[in-house]
Amino acid sequence: MNNRVNQNHASVLSKIIIISTFGGLLFGYDTGVINGALPFLSEDFNLNSLSEGLIASFLLLGAAVGAVFGGRLSDTIGRRKNILFLACLFFFATLGCSLAPNLTVMLISRFLLGIAVGGASVTVPTFIAEVAPSDKRGGLVTRNELMIVGGQFLAFVFNAILGNLAGDEGIWRYMLVIAAIPAIVLFIGMLKVPESPRWLVSKGRNEEALLVLRKIRTEEEALKEFKEIENALSAESEMEQASFKDLAIPWIRRVVFIGIGIAVISQATGVNSIMYYGTEILKKAGFATSAALIGNVANGVISVLATIVGIWLLGKVGRRPMMLTGLAGTTSTLLLIGILSFTASSTAIFPYVVLALTVTFLAFMQGAIGPVLWVSLSEIFPLRLRGFGMGVSVLFLWITNFVISLVFPIMIDKLGLSATFFIFAGIGCISIIIMAKFLPETKGRTLEEIEISFRTYYDDKSNKLVDAAEAQYK
Repeated sequence: MNNRVNQNHASVLSKIIIISTFGGLLFGYDTGVINGALPFLSEDFNLNSLSEGLIASFLLLGAAVGAVFGGRLSDTIGRRKNILFLACLFFFATLGCSLAPNLTVMLISRFLLGIAVGGASVTVPTFIAEVAPSDKRGGLVTRNELMIVGGQFLAFVFNAILGNLAGDEGIWRYMLVIAAIPAIVLFIGMLKVPESPRWLVSKGRNEEALLVLRKIRTEEEALKEFKEIENALSAESEMEQASFKDLAIPWIRRVVFIGIGIAVISQATGVNSIMYYGTEILKKAGFATSAALIGNVANGVISVLATIVGIWLLGKVGRRPMMLTGLAGTTSTLLLIGILSFTASSTAIFPYVVLALTVTFLAFMQGAIGPVLWVSLSEIFPLRLRGFGMGVSVLFLWITNFVISLVFPIMIDKLGLSATFFIFAGIGCISIIIMAKFLPETKGRTLEEIEISFRTYYDDKSNKLVDAAEAQYK
């Protein structure tokens, strides 16, 4: 009987995770589809390197806005309602991109689509972290990362099929419009999903929160977790909803800066230069457009496989060693691409070497850095700070992403492959040093335990742990 009850709880939780992570699938498809659509779009709109960069990066500029407002809206109306709103925005912005008659309409639609992507990048992992049990949180949150890379993989596959089998005339419109389908699935699915119990408690809706917990936990687990949430809120009761003024509090400032650091460094690897311009990189290396579209599918395949391995590793390995290993791998690969682009670019084998190295790069990125990024951001922020902290961190993530995506085609055009990847390798070396010094280990700890670790410090004078929030007022 108990096994049947436990299986029912697990089934309900699995449905919640699967439905909500369609937001990640949309995130991945909409960011990855431009990779293959851009060569055809460039011909139709007669684009140069700057306008190509604008089309790719305008989504990211919108995502920066969506990350900030998505986090705050999520705190105000709830995670569930916010995801429903984002599903609608995904759908209509996708139609706008697909039907765009000119560059201006395309940029506006890409910006609106970016708002949806940014909002989903904040809200979905937060929602999953708040419904997941602490011992399974890492694996469940990284299912969103799996859906993101799965969406990118699907984009690469559809790009390759449509780009090689269909005619060139307006084929990019068909590549883009496919994203409307998962948007519809996300909206319908979220109508049947319950709200986050942690958000419900924060709004004083305790009975509803306990009811949700009883659907996804055993009775004993539900009551225990409900009490933990209440205690965490009680400890923060003197705090108003977090905002920029709270950065004056040292421990909050430290948490937010760590979140920003994780977000920026994950993008400073240059990963999205490959995810957005992989086809263009392979063309620069020597592949024809049709071959580059097919070769780029390998990037999608390895991203999915590496993410599956990364999800498994999160249950075995700490967040810090995974992040540092990932950064060491990506930095070394970028350095190799730079060296070989300088010394062997004229050889017949060079295009295949570049393809092999981009695949290796993505194995380290998606297998180590990507999973740690979203799990760490969903873990380090206390409840009252979570929406704000995730919003600010992901804002910086998307701003970094925007800058890199805007300047990358210009760098390739003006500096060439070698110098461009040397620059990214140098940034990677700096990133390793920063993460080694500041990234906290959060594996195997409840969200409330993580919060306490940030709020307290060891006082040498009294030889005891002191609450940082209380100490500042003494």
